[in-house]
Amino acid sequence: MTTLAPPPGQETARRSHRAGPPADGGLNSRARRLFTGPEDDPRWARPALWGILLLATALYAWNLTSITGNTFYDAAVYSGTKSWKAFFFGALDSGSFITVDKPPFALWVMGLSARVFGYGTWQLMLPMIAAGTGSVALLYRQIKRDFGPIAGTISALVLTLTPITVAITRDTNPDPILVLLMMLGAAALMKAVRNGKLMPLVWSAVAIGFAFNTKMMQAYVVLPAFFLVYLWATNVSLGKRIRNLAVATVALVVSSAWWMVVVDLIPASSRPYIGGSTDNTVWDLVIGYNGFGRIFGASSSVGSQGNGASFGGSSGLYRMFNEIMGGQISWLIPFAAIALIGGLVLRGRAPRTDAKRAALMLWGGWFVLHFLTFSLAEGTFHPYYVTAMAPGIAALAGAGGVLLYRAFREGSAAKWAWVLPAAIAASSVWAVVLLQRVSGSGTVYTVAEIVVGVAGIASVLGLLVGRFTKRHRLMGFAALAAVVALLAGPAAYSVSAATSSTNGTNPTAGPSTGGGMGGGGGGMGGAPSGTKSGTKPSGSAPSGTRPSGSGSAPSSSSSATKPGAESGSESTSESGAQSAGGGMGGGTQVSSEMITYLKKHQDGATWLLAVSTDQTASSIILESGQPVISMGGWSGSDNAMTLAKLKSLVKSGKLHYIIVSSDGGQGTNSAITAWVKAHGTAVKSSAYSSSSSSSSSSTSSGLYRLDASDVS
Repeated sequence: MTTLAPPPGQETARRSHRAGPPADGGLNSRARRLFTGPEDDPRWARPALWGILLLATALYAWNLTSITGNTFYDAAVYSGTKSWKAFFFGALDSGSFITVDKPPFALWVMGLSARVFGYGTWQLMLPMIAAGTGSVALLYRQIKRDFGPIAGTISALVLTLTPITVAITRDTNPDPILVLLMMLGAAALMKAVRNGKLMPLVWSAVAIGFAFNTKMMQAYVVLPAFFLVYLWATNVSLGKRIRNLAVATVALVVSSAWWMVVVDLIPASSRPYIGGSTDNTVWDLVIGYNGFGRIFGASSSVGSQGNGASFGGSSGLYRMFNEIMGGQISWLIPFAAIALIGGLVLRGRAPRTDAKRAALMLWGGWFVLHFLTFSLAEGTFHPYYVTAMAPGIAALAGAGGVLLYRAFREGSAAKWAWVLPAAIAASSVWAVVLLQRVSGSGTVYTVAEIVVGVAGIASVLGLLVGRFTKRHRLMGFAALAAVVALLAGPAAYSVSAATSSTNGTNPTAGPSTGGGMGGGGGGMGGAPSGTKSGTKPSGSAPSGTRPSGSGSAPSSSSSATKPGAESGSESTSESGAQSAGGGMGGGTQVSSEMITYLKKHQDGATWLLAVSTDQTASSIILESGQPVISMGGWSGSDNAMTLAKLKSLVKSGKLHYIIVSSDGGQGTNSAITAWVKAHGTAVKSSAYSSSSSSSSSSTSSGLYRLDASDVS
């Protein structure tokens, strides 16, 4: 096998180094290097990095006050600022009745920011913006170390302009935190591969453990690649490699499981119900709702609840390229795949411990594992999940692209005369296809399509002419044109994500493609009718008035889509009707007037109200500033509220008001509905609504008052 990789040192010798005196090691020298880079870097390298980081920050933070975020997580963060117990458990309400259906690490990060700076939009967004920009800087550092500043710069720019990454970083979903933690794990792993020491490997495991406590099993997708790279490429004996991996595995288990073990050891009566679980344990949430349920969809013996509710199209290898997902992530997939194969071939004769091949294996594994997992998963799937795949694509685009360019420019083998141009042509053609899908959606997409076509053709022709005429400068300009061609489309989508409002529960970038379920590019174009996604106060705790012009809290029949953990038992329609949840509040409006009435007559109760689902409860929490019980979790199907528990809360004076629907329900929900209607006092809409007509004043709103005397 022919390898065209230059020998060590040759790449460094080719660089244009900065002239200057040797570093004196003092504080001034270190500060100067922070802004200008190491002495052996090209002059343009560090300014280019700062420019990319500034671009990333601008995309993530543009028009910050318009960002609504995800009401579900926002309410949990707010509750955590009012109660350390709610903070620790990740409870939706400050009374700690039920948790969100994710572990709380991302909530902790946002919650600490809100406790320090006060609760509001920028306070919650600050950690997300920092995580997104930090991921870009970290990827640059990792790729630059092994492949040089050009590769690092390209990788950082690709990650910055990945459309779905821009969309999700402008939100309060946990994914930006997840990605940063996984990348910290990758950085520590590569350090362990280079020096053979144990502690970097342990820290890599700890980082993945924290990622697990951010989004559970999704954090483990990269583990096969991590294990393979360390076992293959580390320059220590096989026995030591196996021993170190065993120790790191212990660290992984401990850092992943500590919160789960602590919570499950606490008696259920002393902690909130674990939202999304079937048996009120975190373990069931791990292996079911946030584990096998995401992969297999249908119920299984391990507690899976998902049934394949997909907001990104049908499962299959084409999913990443369909009309919903294509514009979010697939722009450079053809180039990344070719670059991965070509890069591995070029490093074919390198020693086992070759750092470049190890890096290609790591980022290639990252890309392939995520691609297969997201493409084939039959459980609940949202477009923004694939932001976790973006670092792998970006790394391969930079590292693999530079390897292919050097082989194309310097190699004598005729087979390399077509690989790089073919990769550029494939991704350019695919970009034109994606932009054709949204033709007519705006001038920016038309311009992007023209730029892709012109720059793509110029790049391919320039590379071929330059190589066969030995004009290296022409090849350099052609390579620059390739970068423009491959990033014009993603840039258009990213600008759209940064400058237009998005659905806080299902954020996507670019124009609507008319397919799938969800907002933005997913096809619904925003929050469902009757909902106010992500509303929260700016800079202060919620008061009785909904900020920024909303008239009422969402209906309890809201069809708003929750990011990342929707129960598959929930069915939605365009009208917002919800079939799940049975008789616990489905179909009843909760207005601002009702909330004002409830606060006035709370009478010292811990909870303002009990409603059917998380989406209704979270909106009321943010509007009222008071804890609200979600009796059935996200879909209304959780067994968080039982009749015995309801009676206990009412008898102790901790709860006075509950909303039930008029259409009955199933199982426990039906029993609660029947008991409330038999023993509670119906609150007429005229009691709180000044606009009620004479005909509606005698009609029950679904709201009931319960007192200790009502419990026999």
